[in-house]
Amino acid sequence: MDHLNVPDSARRWDCLSLGEVMLRLDPGVGRIQTTRQFQVWEGGGEYNVARGLRRCFGLKTAIATALADNPVGRLVEDFMLQGGVDTSLVKWVPYDGVGRSVRNGLNFTERGFGVRAAVGCNDRGHTAISQAKPGDFDWDWIFGNQNGTKWFHTGGIFAALSASTAQVAEEAMDAARKHGTPISYDLNYRDSLWKSIGGKARAQEVNREIVRKVDMLLGNEEDFTAMLGVSIKGVSEDFDVLPIEGYSEMLREVAALYPNLKLIASTLRTAHSASNNGWGAIALYENQIVHVPQRDIDIFDRVGGGDSFASGLIYGMLANKGIDWALRCGVAHGALAMTTPGDTCMATLSEVERLIKGGSARIER
Repeated sequence: MDHLNVPDSARRWDCLSLGEVMLRLDPGVGRIQTTRQFQVWEGGGEYNVARGLRRCFGLKTAIATALADNPVGRLVEDFMLQGGVDTSLVKWVPYDGVGRSVRNGLNFTERGFGVRAAVGCNDRGHTAISQAKPGDFDWDWIFGNQNGTKWFHTGGIFAALSASTAQVAEEAMDAARKHGTPISYDLNYRDSLWKSIGGKARAQEVNREIVRKVDMLLGNEEDFTAMLGVSIKGVSEDFDVLPIEGYSEMLREVAALYPNLKLIASTLRTAHSASNNGWGAIALYENQIVHVPQRDIDIFDRVGGGDSFASGLIYGMLANKGIDWALRCGVAHGALAMTTPGDTCMATLSEVERLIKGGSARIER
């Protein structure tokens, strides 16, 4: 595997993400079907990475997306502005007054507790960004010298929204490569997004093509099997056993299938209960396996942990900290993200660094 080169020239952004941003409705400690009130947040697999890099790590980030121009869309924009992510690439689509032709996505998510698993219910059909087509974004202008970004990130959630979004992702990747920008892609398999359009067979068909254009590939326990058809030896059906040897072999198999990849990483999550998980990671970089062993962590809200892992890992690579530190940063940032509500991380860089060093949860004052 080759070295992952990060541009050292001045560019407008440190990271640009491409994906959907939804309004998340959170019933707090209650359940979706019985609650009488929701707290709202913004969230989206690709966006969460850009926001984490901005808010925790202080980098300049942007999101390329589209929203229906109505009060819900403007609320999502307001959240993004609070998160510090550059919204200058957001495309505003005229709203028809009802949502028959275009709308904004809603994501209802309850946190789960103990033996009750977390539950997500998407309401995202016909959203503005799902209708994006090649040519809608001027990628040469976006990635060119007058703008430019040091890193580009997108993922399998965006690619699953429609046939055209997968094409948009590939179009963006081609432009990024042309301008010397590293590309990361989180497989992020979601059964709910693929089941009505061909299931795992279609997911693999789409993602096997996309991954050929990627530099850094990310996934979790089931992503590599569901999205690429690469099995992991020794895992149980519910992933309560995660053999490191099996994961190491899987990473090397993926690297052999896709020689363009420079870094492949997987989180390692064992769900003892909805409130307590084993959490770690493994990566293959420059033909070497790097492993952060699982540690038990208490979960407040598990959604967004993988996205925060991605932003921590990307930060480590952008900062030239080395793969071992970068992987530990991803694990620490992901762990801290799951201690707070909402999709996005509320941790500080000093908290991440403290956890990397093995700091305890004793009060700081």
